[in-house]
Amino acid sequence: MLGATGAVPARGLPLEPSPDDPLTALAELGTFAGLEIGVWEMAPGAATDVEADEVFVVIAGRARVDFPDTGRRLELGVGDVVRLTAGDRTVWTVTDTLRKVYLTPAG
Repeated sequence: MLGATGAVPARGLPLEPSPDDPLTALAELGTFAGLEIGVWEMAPGAATDVEADEVFVVIAGRARVDFPDTGRRLELGVGDVVRLTAGDRTVWTVTDTLRKVYLTPAG
């Protein structure tokens, strides 16, 4: 979907609902230098996850991410750049539909 040179309207891009989680949807845009690029969204609500290595930029919405193993908490809003580490257990609490553009190892 994202070619060698081009642009994608990430804020308005139609996303595919996740078959496993009714709160989330995504669009995979392609790969770059061994990384998968995509847009992911979560509607208001709460969900638990075990993270993959990832860097993302929040482009819409607000959320809190709690890390039960460490007690750490991230408050996320538009413009935040976030790094997650593979294996982190998280609890996502979204208060305003969150949309992010992410990079994660392809595969």
